[in-house]
Amino acid sequence: MKEHMLAADASTQEQFCRPFFNYVAKSVPVDEETRALIATHCKLVKFEKGERLLNMGSVCKYLYFILSGECISYLTDSLGKTTTWFFHFNKPESNLKNLFAVDYKSFLSANPSSISIETLSPVTAIRFSVDEVQSISAGSMAIERWLRLLNEQAYILTCERATNLMMLSAPERYRKMLANEPHLLNMFSNYYVATYLNVAPQSLSRIRGKIASGVL
Repeated sequence: MKEHMLAADASTQEQFCRPFFNYVAKSVPVDEETRALIATHCKLVKFEKGERLLNMGSVCKYLYFILSGECISYLTDSLGKTTTWFFHFNKPESNLKNLFAVDYKSFLSANPSSISIETLSPVTAIRFSVDEVQSISAGSMAIERWLRLLNEQAYILTCERATNLMMLSAPERYRKMLANEPHLLNMFSNYYVATYLNVAPQSLSRIRGKIASGVL
């Protein structure tokens, strides 16, 4: 991981943290004291395309709030097959699973991660370490409450993702993506969308063709 950390004074720190403040403020109040606390307990970092933010088997020590660029979290089985777990980006269509690049289970438990995270383009992000998150939480009741909500939502998203992969057929997974995340088709290549649906790219093309023609 060739992380490039950007130095900044207090004013600049608060400025680049503004998108994060705005996101948190959707759930809990973020006053001036809380903004200052957050800004002094995070780092602005940049990565080039193809960089690893996390390797499977390593402990996840950082949580990244994406400011710009795209990356993926993915699973790799014993045969080397990869399944994209989530896409990570910050656009109007984004939600929790897109904005934060992290293995929550590993981050919270300090156990080895079951996923890898890799950039698909140059990425700029706000990085929080475990200690920094704990310090922010200890210094702000609002952030402590927000983190509880974040963890609950992350758990629900993880369960839903696992259930979709195990219980839905490939066409059903594709239809659900069309209903909930159609923007992924324009943002990412056919290959990555296929790995997100856990199908081969050729199978995805056949599914799309059959649905378009009314066969499925």
